[in-house]
Amino acid sequence: MISALVCGAVFFPGVFYGLRKILRITFREWSDADVVCVSERLVSALHASLATAAGVTVVSSCSDVMTDSHWLVNSFVLFGAPYMAFDIYAMYLSYYHTERVRGKSSHHSLRLVRAFLVKDWTLVLHHVALILVFMPITLFFRRGLGDFFIGCMFITECSTPFVSLGKILIQLRLDDTRLHRVNGFIVLLTFFTCRILLFPFMYWMYGRQFGIPLYRVAFHLPLQCNLGNLVILAPQVYWFVLLLRKANRLYQRQRRQMEDKDSLRTD
Repeated sequence: MISALVCGAVFFPGVFYGLRKILRITFREWSDADVVCVSERLVSALHASLATAAGVTVVSSCSDVMTDSHWLVNSFVLFGAPYMAFDIYAMYLSYYHTERVRGKSSHHSLRLVRAFLVKDWTLVLHHVALILVFMPITLFFRRGLGDFFIGCMFITECSTPFVSLGKILIQLRLDDTRLHRVNGFIVLLTFFTCRILLFPFMYWMYGRQFGIPLYRVAFHLPLQCNLGNLVILAPQVYWFVLLLRKANRLYQRQRRQMEDKDSLRTD
């Protein structure tokens, strides 16, 4: 178990700093903010891809949703925990360099840290909760039960690589391309499927195993299980609404651009 934790503590920072060096050499015209932002998002996409692969492996291996176990669950939780801690630092570093490029800050300070926490408080809270709540529950309080559901939690990361790709395309000023539009559709599809529909799917799988109709499953589960799922689901719905609003703004902007082009042609 300790080896998985150490591997994660070495692997993710190592990849991040390796990418920074490669990008700085490859794209000499990029600012430090560009290099750090893209590096952070690539590492985020890498972690999410590994989490999704681990989740699919666990879910497909568990025929009994309560008692079947898989070694990958605890190992990946320990392997991924250092990423969550490091990503908070990487996000702050990205924010610092962005503010520096804008001329708003030239050095690290408590004011800058506070501004970062205010700006990205939902993501920071999400990472901290995974370390302080999700990890102890997974490792110590489950009594070896429910590996299937932990695997499902891993799969919620499926949309993250596409979210990261979208941010990278914006960073590269490719947000008006077909690739960005297609990627945006994939983000909405994977986010809705793997972060929202996944919860009724877990309830359905539990009910199917024990012969309980889907609408009655919640009444057969302990209150803390339902509350825990609700706490996890609520920010997913919030983020999905933000994604829909962003997609609508992009659609309206492109629609206005098309109308402007058509009006110029008719003139």
